[in-house]
Formats: sequence, C-alpha cells, structure tokens
Amino acid sequence: MTSGPGVPAVNGGSMRPHGLLLSGQRLNRAMSRCVLEPRPPGKRWMVAGLGNPGLPGTRHSVGMAVLGQLARRLGVAESWTRDRHCVADLALALLGDAQLVLLRPRRLMNANGRSVARAAELFGLTAEEVYLVHDELDKPLGKLALKLGGSARGHNGVRSCISCLNSNAMPRLRVGIGRPTHAEAVQAHVLGSFSPAEQELLPLLLDRAADLILDHIRERSQGPSLGP
Repeated sequence: MTSGPGVPAVNGGSMRPHGLLLSGQRLNRAMSRCVLEPRPPGKRWMVAGLGNPGLPGTRHSVGMAVLGQLARRLGVAESWTRDRHCVADLALALLGDAQLVLLRPRRLMNANGRSVARAAELFGLTAEEVYLVHDELDKPLGKLALKLGGSARGHNGVRSCISCLNSNAMPRLRVGIGRPTHAEAVQAHVLGSFSPAEQELLPLLLDRAADLILDHIRERSQGPSLGP
C-alpha cells in the first residue's frame, strides 16, 4: 500500500525515519491532551476525507485530496502521522479557538467508517461533530454541496460511516465528479484518474472546498446551532 502525500512509507519491522518518529510522538502527546483535557462543547471537530488509500489520484478519492488542501491551508501538511489505533493518517490543527482533527482512512472505501468511528471515539466526538468529504456522482465536476445528514445515497464510504457511527447525522461535503452517460462505465469512471482537462480544474475546486468547510466550521464554532 502506498503512502498518501506527505506521509513517508514505513515497511513493517523497519526503523521509522527520525522526523516521522518525532511527528508521531508530537501527535501522540497532542492526542493525549485532546482526549484527557476537558473542552468547551462544540469546539472540536473532525474532518474525514473518504477514499481508497492506494488510489489517491482517482475521482473516488477526491475527498482525500480535499483533506490535503485543508492541511496545507492550516499549516499542518507536514504533520500527517499514521495512527495504528484508527488505521488512518491523522493531523491536528487549530482554527481560531477550535481544534480540528484531520483524518484520511487507511482502509478501503467500504470500510472507511471503522477508521472514522474509532477516531471519533478516541477524541470524544459525536456524529454531528464529524464532517465527511466525499465524491458525488450526481453533481458535475466543480460543483460542491454541504449536506447536513441524511442517507448514504448509494455511496459505500458514507454507508460504512453511518453503520459504524450508528448515526446519519454527519455533515457531508459532496464533491461533484460527474456521472458517465452509460451505467456500465460508472465503476471505471469512479476508480479512474482525473483527465488532463479535469486536473486543470482541481486546484480551484480544492480551494473552494476548503473554503466551504472551514467557513462552516467557523460558523458552528461560534454558536450551538447546526445551520447551513
């Protein structure tokens, strides 16, 4: 399995690079503080980018690309650390007074929910405090929509999260990837890489996605309501 951007590959039984070891130690200390220290209600959030860890450049893993952009915007792009408890890459960041847990599952899409639910448990988060970022077939590339809970709408990663969290209340940022004309082409389209023309649109799309989710978290951090 390949590592995501900014995450050095580590073979089983081999020694970790010194920088990764220090990063892991810092994350573990930060996690301990987050788990053990009291916090104001609603001031900690998790953002999970759904996808397949071995296919980071595909349409189905565009949620992970959004997480990479979020990490860059928040200044933690070099802080990703592989966490064995969650089976995920984690990075911790601050957004004003709020604490953000960024998560990229290292399980296949159909089992993403196991990583998300474990992290939510460790950080003491409710389903309403967990954002999911994922691809959306029924929206063209470049279209974004923030959905506040509801059904999985056929998305296996979202279905896994609903099952593992035992809730469908998670806010979701849906990133359009477009639906092919023929139904038999859907699987190849979803698991395929973005075309050169689509790749030209990605930087602006990822920026807009980061803006949308950060603005929503800022708004929610200032008050108790789950407003759009």
